Amino acid sequence: MVSGLDPSQLRAAREKAGLTQHELARLVGAAGGERVSRWELGTSVPRPDFVVKLARALDIPTHRLIHLDGDVSDLRALRLQAGLTVLELAGSVNVAVPTYYAWEQGRWTRLPGPQSLEGLASALGEPVELVVAAFREAQRQRRRSETASV
Repeated sequence: MVSGLDPSQLRAAREKAGLTQHELARLVGAAGGERVSRWELGTSVPRPDFVVKLARALDIPTHRLIHLDGDVSDLRALRLQAGLTVLELAGSVNVAVPTYYAWEQGRWTRLPGPQSLEGLASALGEPVELVVAAFREAQRQRRRSETASV
């Protein structure tokens, strides 16, 4: 996983807040403590909207629950931090879902146009420069994974 929920951070934050898995599940509207247990074990990943709900329930910034591979956020991490699904983000930028998904996976070889970059920045609540860096990070991670699999 390049970016996503960091299971150990979720567990540490829950324990620090003094909540059981069942209590946290109730606070975020999840179906029981078993789901929180799976998230903490890394055997399941919550939807992006749950990442935001978890952070709010635990009274921590969303980015503390996100695992990053490297020092720079990729597009997926920015989307998760914003609590958006691929469908929601693609719709807000007015691009096709497969196009956005290709961007997020680093399969797009050039930067999107200025209007798309500004739309992404606006939807993600981040400066354009950070979105460009995240886009390039997704490309870098893609190249690295392709090199590793050869």
